[in-house]
Amino acid sequence: MSDPDPSSPADPPLPLTSPRTPLQLSFPFLREGSRIWERERKPPQPGELPSPLPTKRTRTYSATVRARSGPVFKGVCKNFSRSQGHGFIRPSHGGEDIFVHISDIEGEYVPMEGDEVTYKVCPIPPKNQKIQAVDVMITHLNPGTKHETWSGQIISS
Repeated sequence: MSDPDPSSPADPPLPLTSPRTPLQLSFPFLREGSRIWERERKPPQPGELPSPLPTKRTRTYSATVRARSGPVFKGVCKNFSRSQGHGFIRPSHGGEDIFVHISDIEGEYVPMEGDEVTYKVCPIPPKNQKIQAVDVMITHLNPGTKHETWSGQIISS
């Protein structure tokens, strides 16, 4: 064994302690340039209930991993309300319309009726009987309609 270095002090090791303030971890991580994440959250008003629908902010990590590893589906935007923050997609394979939340839309355009989209699906808790679209990407803008970007610019297609 080597002798301790005479130039270094022989302080006893400090005990491990937890930080005084809890760590603030959030998932999903903030995306640079995303207008969705830049909005300030206002405190809930008296009598206001939190939304039961899982959004990108409230979805668990395991549910996010399962959704991202799933297959990609194609569909057409049936309707979307930016002010209400949600809409529905009509699957190209048929079946029941699929709910989509504003936080699950990727890209720079607000979806409009008739836009072709790709998406993955995630079950809606607590019973997991219905599904919602996640990772929604507009693949083809509906021609002849005016499209809006998330920043508010209006573009004719």
